[in-house]
Amino acid sequence: MSIRFDGRVAIVTGAGVGLGRSHALGLAARGAKVVVNDLGVGRDGAGQSSEAADAVVAEIEAMGGEAFAHGADVSDEAAVEDMVAQAVDRWGRVDIAVNNAGILLDKTFGKMEMRAFAKVVDVHLIGSANVAHACWPHMRAQKYGRIVLTSSASGLYGNFGQSNYGAAKAAMLGLMNVLHMEGARDGIRVNTLAPTAATRMTADLLPEAAQELLAPETITPGLLVLVSEDAPSQMIMGAGAGSYAETRIYETRGITLMDEDNTPEAVAARLNDIRDPQDQEQLGDAFGQTRKYALSAAKARGLKLDW
Repeated sequence: MSIRFDGRVAIVTGAGVGLGRSHALGLAARGAKVVVNDLGVGRDGAGQSSEAADAVVAEIEAMGGEAFAHGADVSDEAAVEDMVAQAVDRWGRVDIAVNNAGILLDKTFGKMEMRAFAKVVDVHLIGSANVAHACWPHMRAQKYGRIVLTSSASGLYGNFGQSNYGAAKAAMLGLMNVLHMEGARDGIRVNTLAPTAATRMTADLLPEAAQELLAPETITPGLLVLVSEDAPSQMIMGAGAGSYAETRIYETRGITLMDEDNTPEAVAARLNDIRDPQDQEQLGDAFGQTRKYALSAAKARGLKLDW
């Protein structure tokens, strides 16, 4: 099976360097027309330049592809709407949105200014929502869309000094879950990529040998699957150095405490039972948890609940 994007229009944010550049080139090499979005800032969000985005456009055009650069700040809703409008005006549609743009303002939580916390959340989370929201009506109208959000192990598992980044990256899971549900009937599939790559964002964190193994190009094949015609939906794909895995959230079977037995002391005494992974399961949606708890309570009381 050959994965191609002929006739598809893709927007890739943060596409001037690193992972975004690799994604943009990978999509273009397989036939997509690409909007190369990059504000041209440093990894801390400072400065602004179109040089990097223009260079990627030139690379795409040199390989015979079509692309244009747009310098929208993804946290600026009006600028994002203009970017999407330009893509639709030029090519008539927008099929793929790859949310990759990001910044780092690392500090321990006690030393962090809240404006730095808000800025990182604005770029990663609000920026991703802005792009998805601007693309949404076009994707619904054409009954086709592929959206990828970019998470991180810092959000899934935590990383010292990255409370702002980790919070924003963890939020991608909640956004994905709801957009997956709301987009399903209109052919919109939504996934999350959790990459580990050697980029300017991680340049100070990785030894040189690891940086060679973790090149962005080792991750892009996974991204291309997540935005392909036969893409899954609601998948969290971990990727790095040619390795791929799926992250899933499980809930343990848990316990039920009734009436006067439902006390803090009883909960504390049964923590090991509550955390026991045996028979853990994935829940399909938030209501699935409500149903599970109501049925467990009814069963404990010998009641039959038709649900």
